[in-house]
Amino acid sequence: MLKRLFLNDIFLLVIISTNALIIFLQGFFSLSSTNGQMLEMTDHFFTTLFIIEAIIKIQSFGAKRYFKEAWNIFDFSLVVIALPSLVILVTPFEMLSLDFLLTLRILRVFKFFRVLKFIPNIESLLNGVFRAVQSSVLILFAFLIFNFIFAVLSFSFFSEIAPEHFSNPLISFYTTFKVFTVEGWYEIPDLIAERTESVGLAVFARIYFVLLLFGGGIFGLSLINSIFVDSMMSDNNDEVLERINKLENKIDELLNK
Repeated sequence: MLKRLFLNDIFLLVIISTNALIIFLQGFFSLSSTNGQMLEMTDHFFTTLFIIEAIIKIQSFGAKRYFKEAWNIFDFSLVVIALPSLVILVTPFEMLSLDFLLTLRILRVFKFFRVLKFIPNIESLLNGVFRAVQSSVLILFAFLIFNFIFAVLSFSFFSEIAPEHFSNPLISFYTTFKVFTVEGWYEIPDLIAERTESVGLAVFARIYFVLLLFGGGIFGLSLINSIFVDSMMSDNNDEVLERINKLENKIDELLNK
């Protein structure tokens, strides 16, 4: 019965969703409070259930078959990520410094990613995402170079007058990327215009950031988005073309008869 239970997808979906809710509720209570401690112990209970699930599946399918499937590797990795919370529970702090494990405990929230495997056609969707990412690599690289060039230019032009945005090339890179995302693109040139007595510099700053917005924000990000979406849809287009070809072949066969 235990084996059938842990091999049932509906049961697994319920415990994964419930565990995610428990982790969410823990944020509302202090760990030292009674409710916080109860939620903490409940989370440990769910972690134990996931460990039992992995053991049962490895025994049922065999280690080789179990780790052959990508979703099982994903599940097992998330179980390993959740183990630090149990190590903290059973290991006395006086015997060993476990401060780093307190940081790793936050990783247990990734257990909720397991719910992805229950989404219909998720594998087809993920394949489309991976294909779109591969198709977008070159344009993303070109976009980063574009961002880098204008980050250095912006640092050279405005580092003294707006140091909070361009004090060094790294901060300038971040600010330039924010402009590309249409975040504060007009506030920065207005700030520069307020701090300078040069009308020419104020006009230059506004023209510069407008061109930057058009070049990187509107054209650059739109191009990346269009390539990504086109690659995501290419699998469906291939399927439609294949059906059309089969239909044309059948029509040709009927006409030849």
